[in-house]
Amino acid sequence: MKQPLALFLLAIATATALPAHAQLLPQAAQGKQPLDRIVAVVDEGVILQSELNEAVRSVQQQYASNPGQLPPMDVLQRQVLDRLILMKLQVQRADDQGIRVSDADVDQAVNAVAQQNHMTPEQLRAAVEADGNSFAAFRRQLGDQLIAQRLHDSVVRDQVTITDSEINNMLASPSYKAGEVHLAHIQISLPAGASAADIKAAQEKATQAMDAIKGGMDFHAAAIRYSDAQDALEGGDLGWRRMDEIPPAFADAVGSMKAGDVSPAMRGPTGFHILKLIEQRQPSRQVVQEFHARQILIRPSELMTPEQAHQKAEDLYNRIVNKHEDFAKLAKENSKDDTTANNGGDMGWFMQNDWGSTIAQHLAELKDDQISQPFQSEAGWHILERLGTRQSDRTDELERNQARQAIGNRKAEQAYDDYLREMRSSAYVNILVPELRDPNAQQQGQKSS
Repeated sequence: MKQPLALFLLAIATATALPAHAQLLPQAAQGKQPLDRIVAVVDEGVILQSELNEAVRSVQQQYASNPGQLPPMDVLQRQVLDRLILMKLQVQRADDQGIRVSDADVDQAVNAVAQQNHMTPEQLRAAVEADGNSFAAFRRQLGDQLIAQRLHDSVVRDQVTITDSEINNMLASPSYKAGEVHLAHIQISLPAGASAADIKAAQEKATQAMDAIKGGMDFHAAAIRYSDAQDALEGGDLGWRRMDEIPPAFADAVGSMKAGDVSPAMRGPTGFHILKLIEQRQPSRQVVQEFHARQILIRPSELMTPEQAHQKAEDLYNRIVNKHEDFAKLAKENSKDDTTANNGGDMGWFMQNDWGSTIAQHLAELKDDQISQPFQSEAGWHILERLGTRQSDRTDELERNQARQAIGNRKAEQAYDDYLREMRSSAYVNILVPELRDPNAQQQGQKSS
């Protein structure tokens, strides 16, 4: 069954864990237009009319069953152009920093998109081309998306640190709220160093969006029409977020909302925000099964071939099972696992997959006090004894881990938002087609030639 190209493009966001600022947007098939023109100059690069036309056409394909949700063509073109500009800037900045992706990286991304759409890479290629798009351009776009992700990782890696004190403060705060919410948002952006005129224009746009929603416009459609966020053309859907991932000022507002409610426009660091609470759910106790086991690991080395390692593991197994020699003593003398050997091979209590899938599989096949036949993993040859199982409440531990992740996600999102705003504001961006310029804002970062 033929499906719009946009369907395949949306899948890669999950496959590669891409940031919200770098949502995929179809780019132009090359060589389709006999005559082209430059619509925007972006630092050392350009965006062609054919690129913009093809990107707009792909968005229209995505909304073919409900075209009324799309904004007027002039607004849609400006939104799409802004996304193309932002992606172009990210790729250029990454190139300046020596960030590259290989053909093998792109092949892996293509395979991920194909798998998520239950296709082979060959079927994906046929589907892309059946929609009238160039597969070479499709691959280039995936490459750009991977580059943007690596730029994001590079930016936040050195800027985001989380301390135990921050986690303790979050969990102890009276404003801390557990649970998860499914949100959508409309973001009316402000440039870095916004002037009073910029702020007034953004506030007026936010008021227009609120008036439209109060007048009966669907929030999804309002996000497409009014939002400046990179997820605007997906209706501003933020998906499920933990309450502790949301900026505190917004969490307070969401905490008093019911499913279906829309917040008033709120001023934040990057502009004005309107939130819709779609659904919410409360956390439950996290009770998990834990295993207690011990192991002996024999690793091949320069002095021991893989065959000799296997034979040694068989010999040790025989000494334990048939000669009843002490497992712990043999582990201390022979095991090459630095984390457990000195403890007689004792691995402590752990969740089934904590030591990898190979050990997890054999662990599940054993009964308590049963010893496995020697088996091989990437690390070497193992002898595993399952000592016991128990049910353990890990709610507090998981809550701390989730709090750490929430703090990290929030800091990373803010750091990259700031980075993109600075990058956009300082870049040379010259939109050559007057009707594609935003009438409510000055061109950011435009410099005289």
